[in-house]
Amino acid sequence: MKNLDELHFDNRYARLGNAFSVAVAPDPIDEPRLVVASEAALALLDLEPAVQDDPLLAQLGSGHRLWAGAEPRAMVYSGHQFGVYNPRLGDGRGLLLGEVINAAGEYWDLHLKGAGLTPYSRMGDGRAVLRSTIREFLASEHLHALGIPTSRALCVTGSTTPVWRERQESAAMLLRLAPSHVRFGHFEYFYYSDQREQLRILAEHVLRCHFPACLEQPAPHAALFREVVERTAELLAYWQAYGFCHGVMNTDNMSILGITFDYGPYAFLDDFDANHVCNHSDDSGRYSFSNQVPIAHWNLAALAQALTPFVGVDELRASLGLFLPLFQAHYLDLMRRRLGLASAAEGDQELVQRLLQLMQGSAVDYSRFFRQLGEEAPEQALRILREDFVDLAGFDAWGAAYRARVDSEGGSQAERRTRMHAVNPKYVLRNYLAQQVIEAAEQGDYAPVRELHAVLSQPYAEQPGMERYAERPPEWGKHLEISCSS
Repeated sequence: MKNLDELHFDNRYARLGNAFSVAVAPDPIDEPRLVVASEAALALLDLEPAVQDDPLLAQLGSGHRLWAGAEPRAMVYSGHQFGVYNPRLGDGRGLLLGEVINAAGEYWDLHLKGAGLTPYSRMGDGRAVLRSTIREFLASEHLHALGIPTSRALCVTGSTTPVWRERQESAAMLLRLAPSHVRFGHFEYFYYSDQREQLRILAEHVLRCHFPACLEQPAPHAALFREVVERTAELLAYWQAYGFCHGVMNTDNMSILGITFDYGPYAFLDDFDANHVCNHSDDSGRYSFSNQVPIAHWNLAALAQALTPFVGVDELRASLGLFLPLFQAHYLDLMRRRLGLASAAEGDQELVQRLLQLMQGSAVDYSRFFRQLGEEAPEQALRILREDFVDLAGFDAWGAAYRARVDSEGGSQAERRTRMHAVNPKYVLRNYLAQQVIEAAEQGDYAPVRELHAVLSQPYAEQPGMERYAERPPEWGKHLEISCSS
């Protein structure tokens, strides 16, 4: 294991030059203090948990110090925001500090969010607030623990630096990790600004560094797009199966790696509602839960347009046509597992769809339903869960079909329970839980956010003494307004 100041950098993206990013030094925040850190993320950089107690971590996480090999850069990109193309976005408050190589030979982008003004800040102040950094930290590490592809979060550093949003808040910085911070919007920027040589260089960089297997194909760029389609389809299947709402699926928030990226006003469903809009700023409901799949398809089409200099339109359309069938296959597989079904059978898709139709409008807690369904044998579990449904006759009919489907597979209840509890979390990051720990942190008490992070890091495990985190949310907790402002 390494000491905190012994990271090895190889800054491949920085070497692409000023057409792709510009050098910017972080603007430190005042009186930095470590709010929370992830031991699992630290381990990705071969760092021991003990570095959390080293004051150097807060210095590095607040812009006061830089690693010897770091080369802070603000990346330029563009993107479609709520369906409208914005020709120049870029890192307006974040800096790519560099690329760290761990002992396994893996590259990890080290990115400092909230690091101050850059040439791409537009009307912003370049800062992030404690509220938003805690939310992204918790979500990044929780989705990873759930098994959902995601960027990672190393630590949050708080400060006394004041910033203004709807009210005065305190500035904070988030150190986050990802194998790459390249977005769909990177390709769009060079395509729409007619920088074809830079577009070629970007594509070759992404192929060489992140999709080397595609270079072995007869048409590497076509293979790249197909791989992105496949990864994005699988990611959306996870989001939909686990009730995760991203909130702002602009193309500049879509990772070329097919991972959950740039957390803003996200939410996990409390009561199941296919039309749920978690972003208070999304007046049209463009990024509602039910729209996430078609929007992902739309975003992939935008990426395809940016790749037309390298790949024929018919080939791009063929790969794009794979998205929905791939999504449906991954999604149905995940939902079978959540229902405790070990094999595929005709009628499974209808079984899933009918359940969701019954949930809609019945105020059924989405996550708790699946966990409770595995607690007891089907007959007993269904008897308990029945109380939450409005259409009792419809639920009884569904329950009969479900029991018959479970019986057709055989096996013991103990095996079924183990199988279901391995994929149905007991603990889920609900907005009200995040809000409670944020309010404590804003008063200088970081113990609650650290405890919540620890609980959410083992979402499938029984954790004696932590049952309060698995309770049904209070009514006020279901209606918190979360916006893009951070």
